[in-house]
This record gives sequence, structure tokens and C-alpha cells, in this order.
Amino acid sequence: MSATGDLANWSTGEADAIPAVGGAMDLAVGAKQTWVMMDLLTKQGESKVVSACNYPLTGIACVCRIYSDLATLECTPQGLKLIDKVEGLTHTELESLLGLPIQACDSQR
Repeated sequence: MSATGDLANWSTGEADAIPAVGGAMDLAVGAKQTWVMMDLLTKQGESKVVSACNYPLTGIACVCRIYSDLATLECTPQGLKLIDKVEGLTHTELESLLGLPIQACDSQR
């Protein structure tokens, strides 16, 4: 998933594996709004949200909002915008975890 709302399929990395697209493309492109619910970090502590996707895209700029275990983020053409975050986590810490800039929401200024 990219900061601008691009959605990419996962890949097993197996040489003989099919892309595993299924109905995800239809859902991503056909929905009025696409929201993603996910853990923000991998088990290794790396961000699942990136500046640009490496896997084949399922949908371009189709995700409006990310609901995660650490924060709720809006995906915009300019990048991520913070809606809410867990108590005790600072804006700077969240940016550091993601490795991406995050715009503050108007109510948080």
C-alpha cells in the first residue's frame, strides 16, 4: 500500500505461483470508497505503507483511508494525513516508524 492510496497484491515469491489477484481488482476499482484495515508494521517492524508500491498494482489511488493498530491515516495525492493515533505515540514517532512524512489533521494543529 502506498502513501497516495495505491494498493498492491502480495506475492509469495514462489517461481511457479500465480499472482493471486482474485476479485481484489474489481473491488478496489468498483467501490465508491476503499478502506484498508491492517497492522501498520510487519513482524520485523518495517512499515507496510511505502512511498511507492513494488508489487503489481491492484488499484491506483483507490484507498481513501487506512485503519491500523497505531493510527488512522487518510491517503491523499500529497501523501498521508493523520486522522488519529494511539495515546502515547507522538507524531514524530509515527513518522519515524513509517519512514514517511505525515501531514497533521486540522484539528491537531
